[in-house]
Amino acid sequence: MINYDAEKVAGSIFERYAERSKGSLLKHMRAKVCFPGGDSRSATYFKPHPLYMERGSGCKITDCDGNVYLDLLNNYSSLIHGHAHPEVLQQTQQKLERGFVFGAPSEEQILLANHLCERIPSLESLRYCNSGTEATMFALRTARAHTGCDKIIKVDGGYHGTHDFAEVSVHATAEPEKSSVSRLNSRGVPASVLGDVLVAPFNDLQAMESVLSANTGLVAAIIVEPMLGAGGVVPATDNYLQGLRELADKYGVLLIFDEVITFRLNYGGMQKKKAVRPDLTAFGKIIGGGLAIGAFGGSREIMELFNPEHPDSISHSGTFNGNHVTMAAGLSTLELYDTVAIERLNKLGDKMISGFSNAFAENGIQAQVTGIGSVIGVHWTGDKIINAGNVAQAGNTSGNLLQLLHLELLNQGIFSSSRGMYILSTPMNDDNVDYIVEIFDQTLALLKPCVAETAPHLL
Repeated sequence: MINYDAEKVAGSIFERYAERSKGSLLKHMRAKVCFPGGDSRSATYFKPHPLYMERGSGCKITDCDGNVYLDLLNNYSSLIHGHAHPEVLQQTQQKLERGFVFGAPSEEQILLANHLCERIPSLESLRYCNSGTEATMFALRTARAHTGCDKIIKVDGGYHGTHDFAEVSVHATAEPEKSSVSRLNSRGVPASVLGDVLVAPFNDLQAMESVLSANTGLVAAIIVEPMLGAGGVVPATDNYLQGLRELADKYGVLLIFDEVITFRLNYGGMQKKKAVRPDLTAFGKIIGGGLAIGAFGGSREIMELFNPEHPDSISHSGTFNGNHVTMAAGLSTLELYDTVAIERLNKLGDKMISGFSNAFAENGIQAQVTGIGSVIGVHWTGDKIINAGNVAQAGNTSGNLLQLLHLELLNQGIFSSSRGMYILSTPMNDDNVDYIVEIFDQTLALLKPCVAETAPHLL
Protein backbone atom coordinates (compact mmCIF):
# COMPACT_ATOMS: atom_id res chain seq x y z
CA MET A 1 0.00 0.00 0.00
CA ILE A 2 1.27 3.47 -0.88
CA ASN A 3 1.84 5.72 2.11
CA TYR A 4 0.50 9.00 0.80
CA ASP A 5 1.73 10.92 3.86
CA ALA A 6 5.30 9.74 3.17
CA GLU A 7 4.95 10.60 -0.50
CA LYS A 8 3.64 14.05 0.38
CA VAL A 9 6.46 14.74 2.86
CA ALA A 10 9.19 13.62 0.46
CA GLY A 11 7.66 15.59 -2.39
CA SER A 12 7.45 18.72 -0.26
CA ILE A 13 11.13 18.42 0.73
CA PHE A 14 12.26 18.19 -2.89
CA GLU A 15 9.90 20.98 -4.01
CA ARG A 16 11.12 23.40 -1.35
CA TYR A 17 14.73 22.55 -2.10
CA ALA A 18 14.17 23.24 -5.82
CA GLU A 19 12.43 26.54 -5.07
CA ARG A 20 15.18 27.91 -2.82
CA SER A 21 18.10 26.77 -4.99
CA LYS A 22 17.17 27.95 -8.49
CA GLY A 23 20.44 29.84 -8.91
CA SER A 24 22.47 26.80 -7.92
CA LEU A 25 20.56 24.68 -10.44
CA LEU A 26 21.38 27.14 -13.22
CA LYS A 27 25.08 27.06 -12.31
CA HIS A 28 24.97 23.28 -12.12
CA MET A 29 23.54 23.12 -15.65
CA ARG A 30 26.32 25.43 -16.87
CA ALA A 31 28.88 23.23 -15.13
CA LYS A 32 27.65 20.21 -17.09
CA VAL A 33 29.10 21.80 -20.21
CA CYS A 34 32.66 21.64 -18.92
CA PHE A 35 32.58 18.94 -16.21
CA PRO A 36 31.27 15.36 -16.48
CA GLY A 37 27.86 15.52 -14.85
CA GLY A 38 28.68 19.06 -13.75
CA ASP A 39 31.03 17.72 -11.08
CA SER A 40 34.72 18.26 -10.30
CA ARG A 41 34.81 16.99 -6.68
CA SER A 42 32.91 13.80 -5.90
CA ALA A 43 32.44 14.53 -2.19
CA THR A 44 30.50 17.74 -2.84
CA TYR A 45 28.06 16.26 -5.36
CA PHE A 46 24.59 15.20 -4.29
CA LYS A 47 21.18 14.84 -5.91
CA PRO A 48 19.12 16.58 -7.15
CA HIS A 49 21.95 19.15 -7.50
CA PRO A 50 24.60 20.65 -5.23
CA LEU A 51 24.53 24.16 -3.82
CA TYR A 52 26.91 26.86 -5.05
CA MET A 53 28.38 28.86 -2.19
CA GLU A 54 29.56 32.44 -2.60
CA ARG A 55 30.93 33.53 0.76
CA GLY A 56 31.47 32.52 4.35
CA SER A 57 32.10 34.24 7.66
CA GLY A 58 32.57 32.48 10.98
CA CYS A 59 30.22 29.52 11.17
CA LYS A 60 27.88 30.75 8.42
CA ILE A 61 27.97 30.46 4.63
CA THR A 62 25.79 32.01 1.93
CA ASP A 63 24.81 30.41 -1.36
CA CYS A 64 24.30 32.09 -4.73
CA ASP A 65 20.56 32.42 -4.05
CA GLY A 66 21.23 34.39 -0.87
CA ASN A 67 20.32 31.58 1.52
CA VAL A 68 22.36 31.61 4.74
CA TYR A 69 23.39 28.36 6.44
CA LEU A 70 25.03 27.29 9.66
CA ASP A 71 28.00 25.36 8.33
CA LEU A 72 28.18 21.84 9.76
CA LEU A 73 30.51 20.67 6.98
CA ASN A 74 33.43 23.11 7.25
CA ASN A 75 34.95 21.74 4.06
CA TYR A 76 34.88 18.21 5.44
CA SER A 77 36.60 19.24 8.69
CA SER A 78 39.45 21.36 7.27
CA LEU A 79 38.10 24.65 8.70
CA ILE A 80 38.52 24.43 12.44
CA HIS A 81 37.90 28.18 12.92
CA GLY A 82 35.15 28.45 10.34
CA HIS A 83 35.42 30.93 7.49
CA ALA A 84 37.70 33.95 7.15
CA HIS A 85 38.95 34.07 10.73
CA PRO A 86 40.40 37.59 11.12
CA GLU A 87 43.83 36.56 12.48
CA VAL A 88 44.31 33.74 10.00
CA LEU A 89 43.16 36.00 7.17
CA GLN A 90 45.58 38.73 8.23
CA GLN A 91 48.55 36.35 8.35
CA THR A 92 47.62 34.91 4.95
CA GLN A 93 47.23 38.32 3.32
CA GLN A 94 50.57 39.52 4.68
CA LYS A 95 52.36 36.53 3.17
CA LEU A 96 50.54 36.89 -0.14
CA GLU A 97 51.75 40.47 -0.40
CA ARG A 98 55.32 39.15 -0.26
CA GLY A 99 54.64 36.89 -3.25
CA PHE A 100 52.45 33.91 -4.04
CA VAL A 101 54.98 31.05 -4.03
CA PHE A 102 58.75 30.68 -4.30
CA GLY A 103 60.84 27.82 -5.67
CA ALA A 104 62.77 27.83 -2.41
CA PRO A 105 62.30 26.95 1.27
CA SER A 106 61.08 29.54 3.76
CA GLU A 107 61.29 30.12 7.49
CA GLU A 108 57.54 29.58 7.76
CA GLN A 109 58.13 25.88 6.99
CA ILE A 110 60.34 25.57 10.05
CA LEU A 111 57.97 27.47 12.33
CA LEU A 112 54.97 25.27 11.50
CA ALA A 113 57.09 22.09 11.70
CA ASN A 114 58.39 23.08 15.14
CA HIS A 115 54.85 23.70 16.33
CA LEU A 116 53.64 20.31 15.06
CA CYS A 117 56.57 18.44 16.55
CA GLU A 118 55.98 20.15 19.90
CA ARG A 119 52.34 19.03 19.92
CA ILE A 120 52.89 15.44 18.77
CA PRO A 121 55.43 13.29 20.67
CA SER A 122 55.82 10.74 17.84
CA LEU A 123 56.61 13.45 15.28
CA GLU A 124 60.36 14.02 15.27
CA SER A 125 60.75 14.79 11.56
CA LEU A 126 58.27 15.52 8.78
CA ARG A 127 57.73 16.56 5.18
CA TYR A 128 55.00 18.67 3.59
CA CYS A 129 52.80 17.85 0.62
CA ASN A 130 49.49 19.21 -0.67
CA SER A 131 46.72 16.90 0.51
CA GLY A 132 45.83 14.06 2.82
CA THR A 133 45.93 11.77 -0.22
CA GLU A 134 49.57 12.66 -0.83
CA ALA A 135 50.35 12.33 2.87
CA THR A 136 49.09 8.75 3.13
CA MET A 137 50.62 7.83 -0.23
CA PHE A 138 54.09 8.91 0.90
CA ALA A 139 53.65 7.45 4.38
CA LEU A 140 53.05 4.06 2.76
CA ARG A 141 56.02 4.54 0.43
CA THR A 142 58.16 5.41 3.44
CA ALA A 143 57.06 2.24 5.22
CA ARG A 144 57.88 0.10 2.22
CA ALA A 145 61.29 1.67 1.84
CA HIS A 146 62.08 1.28 5.53
CA THR A 147 60.99 -2.35 5.84
CA GLY A 148 61.77 -3.67 2.39
CA CYS A 149 58.27 -5.22 2.28
CA ASP A 150 55.52 -4.43 -0.22
CA LYS A 151 52.25 -5.38 1.47
CA ILE A 152 50.18 -3.07 3.64
CA ILE A 153 47.07 -3.69 5.73
CA LYS A 154 44.15 -1.28 5.91
CA VAL A 155 40.71 -1.63 7.47
CA ASP A 156 37.52 -2.31 5.59
CA GLY A 157 35.83 1.06 5.01
CA GLY A 158 38.95 3.04 5.88
CA TYR A 159 39.47 6.12 3.71
CA HIS A 160 43.02 7.31 3.02
CA GLY A 161 42.56 9.40 -0.11
CA THR A 162 42.39 8.46 -3.76
CA HIS A 163 45.78 7.05 -4.76
CA ASP A 164 45.74 3.50 -6.11
CA PHE A 165 46.78 1.71 -2.92
CA ALA A 166 44.09 3.56 -0.96
CA GLU A 167 41.28 2.68 -3.37
CA VAL A 168 40.85 -0.80 -1.92
CA SER A 169 37.85 -1.75 0.25
CA VAL A 170 36.94 1.91 0.78
CA HIS A 171 33.24 1.11 0.54
CA ALA A 172 32.77 -1.38 3.36
CA THR A 173 30.87 -4.59 2.85
CA ALA A 174 27.72 -5.27 4.85
CA GLU A 175 28.60 -8.98 4.81
CA PRO A 176 30.93 -9.78 7.76
CA GLU A 177 32.39 -12.83 6.05
CA LYS A 178 33.75 -10.59 3.27
CA SER A 179 35.23 -7.88 5.51
CA SER A 180 38.75 -9.30 5.18
CA VAL A 181 38.58 -9.57 1.39
CA SER A 182 40.39 -6.89 -0.64
CA ARG A 183 38.11 -5.26 -3.21
CA LEU A 184 38.65 -2.53 -5.80
CA ASN A 185 36.30 0.43 -5.39
CA SER A 186 37.21 2.48 -8.43
CA ARG A 187 37.54 1.64 -12.09
CA GLY A 188 40.96 2.43 -13.49
CA VAL A 189 42.85 1.15 -10.46
CA PRO A 190 45.04 -1.80 -11.53
CA ALA A 191 43.92 -5.15 -10.16
CA SER A 192 47.56 -5.81 -9.25
CA VAL A 193 47.21 -3.65 -6.12
CA LEU A 194 44.95 -6.30 -4.61
CA GLY A 195 47.99 -8.49 -4.14
CA ASP A 196 49.67 -5.91 -1.90
CA VAL A 197 46.74 -4.38 0.00
CA LEU A 198 45.31 -6.63 2.68
CA VAL A 199 42.15 -5.85 4.66
CA ALA A 200 40.72 -6.47 8.12
CA PRO A 201 37.55 -5.08 9.77
CA PHE A 202 37.89 -2.09 12.10
CA ASN A 203 37.88 -2.74 15.85
CA ASP A 204 38.75 -6.42 15.37
CA LEU A 205 42.23 -7.27 16.69
CA GLN A 206 41.73 -10.99 16.14
CA ALA A 207 41.04 -10.46 12.44
CA MET A 208 44.04 -8.14 12.15
CA GLU A 209 46.33 -10.72 13.74
CA SER A 210 45.03 -13.40 11.40
CA VAL A 211 46.05 -11.29 8.41
CA LEU A 212 49.44 -10.52 9.94
CA SER A 213 50.07 -14.17 10.82
CA ALA A 214 49.21 -15.34 7.31
CA ASN A 215 51.62 -12.80 5.82
CA THR A 216 54.52 -12.88 8.27
CA GLY A 217 57.60 -11.14 6.87
CA LEU A 218 55.69 -9.63 3.93
CA VAL A 219 53.87 -6.67 5.49
CA ALA A 220 55.37 -3.17 5.63
CA ALA A 221 52.69 -1.42 7.67
CA ILE A 222 49.21 -1.21 9.10
CA ILE A 223 47.46 2.06 8.23
CA VAL A 224 44.40 3.13 10.18
CA GLU A 225 42.33 6.17 11.12
CA PRO A 226 42.10 6.37 14.93
CA MET A 227 38.40 7.03 14.28
CA LEU A 228 36.85 6.13 10.95
CA GLY A 229 35.92 9.30 9.07
CA ALA A 230 34.28 8.80 5.69
CA GLY A 231 33.62 5.20 6.72
CA GLY A 232 31.01 6.36 9.22
CA VAL A 233 32.60 8.35 12.06
CA VAL A 234 33.19 5.22 14.12
CA PRO A 235 35.49 5.56 17.18
CA ALA A 236 38.01 2.91 18.07
CA THR A 237 37.11 0.71 21.01
CA ASP A 238 39.09 1.22 24.21
CA ASN A 239 41.88 -1.27 23.54
CA TYR A 240 41.95 -1.29 19.74
CA LEU A 241 44.67 1.26 18.98
CA GLN A 242 46.94 -0.03 21.73
CA GLY A 243 46.30 -3.54 20.45
CA LEU A 244 47.38 -2.51 16.96
CA ARG A 245 50.60 -1.09 18.42
CA GLU A 246 51.29 -4.41 20.14
CA LEU A 247 50.53 -6.41 17.01
CA ALA A 248 52.76 -4.17 14.89
CA ASP A 249 55.63 -4.72 17.32
CA LYS A 250 54.98 -8.45 17.51
CA TYR A 251 55.07 -8.93 13.74
CA GLY A 252 57.74 -6.33 12.95
CA VAL A 253 55.62 -3.94 10.89
CA LEU A 254 55.15 -0.19 11.10
CA LEU A 255 51.98 1.40 12.47
CA ILE A 256 50.69 4.40 10.52
CA PHE A 257 47.98 6.66 11.88
CA ASP A 258 45.94 8.71 9.41
CA GLU A 259 45.13 11.74 11.58
CA VAL A 260 43.98 13.95 8.72
CA ILE A 261 40.61 14.34 10.48
CA THR A 262 41.25 13.17 14.05
CA PHE A 263 44.12 15.55 14.79
CA ARG A 264 41.49 18.18 15.69
CA LEU A 265 40.20 16.09 18.60
CA ASN A 266 43.15 16.59 20.95
CA TYR A 267 46.13 18.94 21.21
CA GLY A 268 48.41 16.12 20.05
CA GLY A 269 45.83 14.20 18.03
CA MET A 270 44.14 10.94 18.96
CA GLN A 271 47.54 9.30 19.41
CA LYS A 272 48.20 11.58 22.36
CA LYS A 273 44.68 11.20 23.73
CA LYS A 274 44.97 7.40 23.58
CA ALA A 275 48.69 7.32 24.55
CA VAL A 276 49.62 5.23 21.50
CA ARG A 277 52.77 6.12 19.56
CA PRO A 278 52.60 5.29 15.83
CA ASP A 279 55.73 4.98 13.70
CA LEU A 280 54.39 7.37 11.06
CA THR A 281 51.46 9.80 10.89
CA ALA A 282 49.66 11.45 7.98
CA PHE A 283 48.19 14.93 8.45
CA GLY A 284 46.11 17.38 6.42
CA LYS A 285 42.93 19.46 6.82
CA ILE A 286 43.29 21.88 9.74
CA ILE A 287 47.11 22.13 9.70
CA GLY A 288 46.85 24.32 6.58
CA GLY A 289 44.44 26.84 8.04
CA GLY A 290 41.94 26.30 5.23
CA LEU A 291 44.48 26.08 2.40
CA ALA A 292 45.58 22.92 0.62
CA ILE A 293 48.12 20.93 2.64
CA GLY A 294 49.31 17.53 3.70
CA ALA A 295 52.20 16.33 5.86
CA PHE A 296 53.69 13.02 6.90
CA GLY A 297 56.34 12.15 9.41
CA GLY A 298 57.45 10.15 12.40
CA SER A 299 60.71 9.03 13.93
CA ARG A 300 63.88 10.75 12.81
CA GLU A 301 65.42 7.39 11.91
CA ILE A 302 62.64 6.50 9.47
CA MET A 303 62.37 9.96 7.93
CA GLU A 304 66.11 9.99 7.20
CA LEU A 305 65.15 8.03 4.09
CA PHE A 306 64.38 11.43 2.52
CA ASN A 307 67.66 13.12 3.47
CA PRO A 308 68.98 14.53 0.16
CA GLU A 309 72.52 14.35 1.50
CA HIS A 310 72.29 10.55 1.26
CA PRO A 311 73.05 9.07 -2.18
CA ASP A 312 70.10 6.66 -2.12
CA SER A 313 67.50 9.01 -0.61
CA ILE A 314 63.86 8.95 -1.67
CA SER A 315 63.00 11.86 -3.95
CA HIS A 316 59.87 13.74 -2.96
CA SER A 317 58.88 17.08 -4.42
CA GLY A 318 55.84 19.12 -5.31
CA THR A 319 55.38 22.58 -6.80
CA PHE A 320 53.46 23.90 -3.81
CA ASN A 321 54.96 21.82 -1.00
CA GLY A 322 55.53 23.96 2.07
CA ASN A 323 54.65 27.25 0.39
CA HIS A 324 54.96 30.16 2.79
CA VAL A 325 51.33 31.29 2.49
CA THR A 326 49.89 27.94 3.60
CA MET A 327 52.54 27.59 6.31
CA ALA A 328 51.56 30.95 7.81
CA ALA A 329 47.83 30.16 7.66
CA GLY A 330 48.43 26.79 9.29
CA LEU A 331 50.61 28.13 12.09
CA SER A 332 48.15 30.90 12.93
CA THR A 333 45.30 28.40 12.96
CA LEU A 334 47.04 25.93 15.25
CA GLU A 335 48.24 28.62 17.66
CA LEU A 336 44.61 29.68 18.05
CA TYR A 337 43.52 26.07 18.48
CA ASP A 338 44.99 25.55 21.92
CA THR A 339 43.87 23.20 24.70
CA VAL A 340 41.18 25.62 25.89
CA ALA A 341 39.69 25.95 22.40
CA ILE A 342 39.82 22.18 21.86
CA GLU A 343 38.09 21.39 25.16
CA ARG A 344 35.37 23.96 24.49
CA LEU A 345 34.70 22.68 20.97
CA ASN A 346 34.63 19.04 22.04
CA LYS A 347 32.10 19.91 24.76
CA LEU A 348 29.90 21.54 22.13
CA GLY A 349 30.20 18.37 20.07
CA ASP A 350 29.28 16.18 23.03
CA LYS A 351 26.24 18.38 23.58
CA MET A 352 25.18 17.95 19.97
CA ILE A 353 25.68 14.18 20.08
CA SER A 354 23.47 14.05 23.17
CA GLY A 355 20.89 16.34 21.57
CA PHE A 356 20.69 14.28 18.37
CA SER A 357 20.40 11.04 20.37
CA ASN A 358 17.60 12.48 22.49
CA ALA A 359 15.80 13.73 19.39
CA PHE A 360 15.75 10.23 17.91
CA ALA A 361 14.50 8.77 21.18
CA GLU A 362 11.79 11.39 21.65
CA ASN A 363 10.53 10.74 18.13
CA GLY A 364 10.45 7.00 18.73
CA ILE A 365 13.10 6.30 16.09
CA GLN A 366 15.79 3.68 16.63
CA ALA A 367 18.92 5.34 15.28
CA GLN A 368 22.49 5.88 16.35
CA VAL A 369 24.79 8.88 16.77
CA THR A 370 28.53 8.21 16.74
CA GLY A 371 31.66 10.33 16.95
CA ILE A 372 33.97 12.13 19.31
CA GLY A 373 33.77 15.81 20.13
CA SER A 374 33.47 17.98 17.04
CA VAL A 375 33.14 15.12 14.50
CA ILE A 376 29.73 13.41 14.51
CA GLY A 377 27.95 10.75 12.47
CA VAL A 378 24.28 9.76 12.21
CA HIS A 379 23.14 6.23 11.33
CA TRP A 380 19.62 5.00 10.72
CA THR A 381 19.90 1.81 12.76
CA GLY A 382 19.27 0.64 16.30
CA ASP A 383 22.08 -1.89 16.05
CA LYS A 384 25.45 -1.10 17.59
CA ILE A 385 27.96 0.50 15.23
CA ILE A 386 31.49 -0.85 15.72
CA ASN A 387 32.85 -0.90 12.17
CA ALA A 388 32.19 0.37 8.66
CA GLY A 389 30.34 -2.81 7.77
CA ASN A 390 27.68 -1.93 10.33
CA VAL A 391 27.42 1.51 8.71
CA ALA A 392 26.97 -0.08 5.29
CA GLN A 393 24.27 -2.40 6.61
CA ALA A 394 22.39 0.57 8.08
CA GLY A 395 22.54 2.30 4.72
CA ASN A 396 21.19 -0.78 2.96
CA THR A 397 18.13 -1.01 5.21
CA SER A 398 17.12 2.64 5.61
CA GLY A 399 16.10 3.56 2.07
CA ASN A 400 16.33 7.27 1.25
CA LEU A 401 16.12 8.54 4.84
CA LEU A 402 19.68 9.86 4.80
CA GLN A 403 18.97 11.88 1.66
CA LEU A 404 15.69 13.27 2.98
CA LEU A 405 17.31 14.28 6.27
CA HIS A 406 20.13 16.02 4.41
CA LEU A 407 17.84 17.95 2.05
CA GLU A 408 15.41 19.02 4.77
CA LEU A 409 18.25 20.28 6.96
CA LEU A 410 19.41 22.32 3.95
CA ASN A 411 15.87 23.65 3.58
CA GLN A 412 16.08 24.73 7.22
CA GLY A 413 19.48 26.42 6.84
CA ILE A 414 21.77 23.65 8.13
CA PHE A 415 24.60 22.80 5.72
CA SER A 416 26.09 19.36 6.25
CA SER A 417 27.51 16.32 4.50
CA SER A 418 25.12 14.26 2.39
CA ARG A 419 26.57 11.12 4.03
CA GLY A 420 25.48 12.08 7.54
CA MET A 421 28.66 13.64 8.90
CA TYR A 422 28.48 16.79 11.01
CA ILE A 423 31.52 18.95 11.79
CA LEU A 424 31.69 21.80 14.31
CA SER A 425 33.95 24.88 14.28
CA THR A 426 35.18 27.21 17.01
CA PRO A 427 32.93 30.18 16.07
CA MET A 428 29.93 28.08 17.15
CA ASN A 429 28.39 28.47 20.59
CA ASP A 430 25.76 26.85 22.78
CA ASP A 431 22.96 28.80 21.14
CA ASN A 432 24.01 27.50 17.71
CA VAL A 433 24.01 23.92 18.98
CA ASP A 434 20.63 24.36 20.67
CA TYR A 435 19.20 25.69 17.42
CA ILE A 436 20.71 22.85 15.36
CA VAL A 437 19.29 20.24 17.74
CA GLU A 438 15.87 21.91 17.63
CA ILE A 439 15.84 21.86 13.81
CA PHE A 440 17.09 18.26 13.82
CA ASP A 441 14.24 17.26 16.17
CA GLN A 442 11.64 19.03 14.01
CA THR A 443 13.03 17.35 10.90
CA LEU A 444 12.78 13.91 12.47
CA ALA A 445 9.16 14.60 13.39
CA LEU A 446 8.49 15.59 9.78
CA LEU A 447 10.17 12.44 8.47
CA LYS A 448 8.27 9.92 10.62
CA PRO A 449 5.81 8.97 7.82
CA CYS A 450 8.83 8.33 5.57
CA VAL A 451 10.43 6.18 8.26
CA ALA A 452 7.20 4.20 8.55
CA GLU A 453 7.18 3.74 4.76
CA THR A 454 10.82 2.86 4.05
CA ALA A 455 12.16 1.49 7.35
CA PRO A 456 9.30 0.58 9.71
CA HIS A 457 11.69 -1.57 11.78
CA LEU A 458 13.18 1.68 13.09
CA LEU A 459 9.96 2.74 14.82
